[in-house]
Amino acid sequence: MGAYEDIKTRVENDGVEYIYAMFVEMHGRACAKLVPVEALEGLMANGAGFAGFASGPMGQDPSSPDMICIPDPSTYTQLPWQPNVAAMQCDPTVEGVRWPYAPRIILRNALDKLAERDLVMKTGVEAEYSLVVKNNDGSIAVADERDVDVLPCYDAKGLTRMLPHLTDVSKNLNAMGWGNYANDHEDANGQFEQNWQYADAMTTADRLILFRLMIHTMAQRDGRYATFMPKPFANKAGNGLHAHISLWSTADEPLFIGGDEPDPKGLGLSEMAYHFAGGLIAHATSLVAVACPIVNSYKRMGVGAPTSGATWAPAYAAFGGNNRTQMIRVPEPDRLEVRLGDGAANPYLMFAAMLACGMDGIDNQTDPGEVNTANLFTLPAAEVAARGIVTLPPTLMHAADNLVTNDVIAAGLGDTATGPYSHYFAETKRAEFLAHHHEVTAGEIDQYLTLF
Repeated sequence: MGAYEDIKTRVENDGVEYIYAMFVEMHGRACAKLVPVEALEGLMANGAGFAGFASGPMGQDPSSPDMICIPDPSTYTQLPWQPNVAAMQCDPTVEGVRWPYAPRIILRNALDKLAERDLVMKTGVEAEYSLVVKNNDGSIAVADERDVDVLPCYDAKGLTRMLPHLTDVSKNLNAMGWGNYANDHEDANGQFEQNWQYADAMTTADRLILFRLMIHTMAQRDGRYATFMPKPFANKAGNGLHAHISLWSTADEPLFIGGDEPDPKGLGLSEMAYHFAGGLIAHATSLVAVACPIVNSYKRMGVGAPTSGATWAPAYAAFGGNNRTQMIRVPEPDRLEVRLGDGAANPYLMFAAMLACGMDGIDNQTDPGEVNTANLFTLPAAEVAARGIVTLPPTLMHAADNLVTNDVIAAGLGDTATGPYSHYFAETKRAEFLAHHHEVTAGEIDQYLTLF
């Protein structure tokens, strides 16, 4: 059975009336056309056309030819929260060629190269988000007005008040076959996290895009806003996107679990896993531009006690065991938890960049350094420096400047007709930083108006 016939059968069995033909632009924003099932055959044969320039940073201008997005039939998903609609993620092309500015194409190309080495990347994510309402003055507040505890993490009362939302999300995740296994109140007031089973990196990235769409849609229906913004409140913990990463053989053999080989670091990982971690550490000051890609990201990062109102975000490129103050944590001897990313990250770009850094570590047998067991939120800066631990950049501009010098990430994200995609990304982010930097804020007025 061909792809069209297969999808046609599924559409009929599911009672689906419309298809979202979806892709994302640089920022990870879901873009789509709503295609009636009567036009399914044309969609499957010819794709859906988009004016790429109108969607965001996609390497096009108003004179550019259409971007034709070809549906990936393996991604067909009926949307349980809107069961007459299904979604398919698409691979953007221009004039019949994979478009090198498209994040999903960038990850697909990276995974294709990995497959040439008989390797598969598997990932899981911890997607944190906040449920808020808007005040009359335009400011935001936690949606649950009773969620005011100083230490709200795992609070059963907070979970109970949000049961209608959380249980609906859980049911939807399971209806899509993702395997929801945990739902919890996170460290900030109004902050939640819902987990599903890991999969290959492309599947996880596709699912995260749908997850964000679902959370936004369900919050809107309840009269709330959902945000994955890294730091929506100055005095509360921000929204992270921790990524659990492992490499497997094409025969589905896990390769990050240590065997009979010596393990001087004692974490139960294979040499391959340690070297992958080493690559992430070595390139962290550039990688952060992709994993923490907006101005607001750098208000989440920094050093502070791990209580609500501070941060769980890494301030340093450090490697440790089951230690949440590190950039890389090892919760089990089968994977790395890379805690660098935040809720603004585009998962396709983040996974491609992390893969490039990790594989460079493997190819060069990079040592991630000593296993750090200290609390880096409280360790004095002088001691951190004495241990040779590198501090992450303080702003998006610093990170973007680092990114343009990094040949490994440039190769991992691929080339465009005008140069490395990483340079295009950095140029876009520099402009984003300057646009924010040129704004005069209320805080500046408060501090400087009568100071001089």
